[in-house]
Amino acid sequence: MNEVLNKFGPLAGRILMAVIFLLSGVGKIGNFAGTAAYMAHQGVPLTELALVITIVIEVGGAALLILGWNVRFVAGVLFLWMIPVTLMFHNFWAAPADQHMIQQIMFLKNLAMMGGFLYVMTFGAGPYSLDRK
Repeated sequence: MNEVLNKFGPLAGRILMAVIFLLSGVGKIGNFAGTAAYMAHQGVPLTELALVITIVIEVGGAALLILGWNVRFVAGVLFLWMIPVTLMFHNFWAAPADQHMIQQIMFLKNLAMMGGFLYVMTFGAGPYSLDRK
């Protein structure tokens, strides 16, 4: 069991971490105007440029995680990018009472993903990755 987990665990972990970013980025492409309006409402400056950068980070980062190419750098970029995203969009401490719990859950979910990125930055992509070739 340990041998199988050592071989396939990092690949499965990278894919599982990437899914949320891939779906989110593709969703932003499909609803560019709506997402830009939401970001502007949240106070994001240079909204359309920030949205394009976000899409590139999400879709590109997800693809590179899945492929296992340059994952330590990619995990670092995603980690750093998630800091302002988490603070700006999931600030549960300032959310209305009816949104407090969901925003706290989203905040903690992002912290957990950031922990995963620290793990990838530390241990790399694993055996089934382009980084290993």
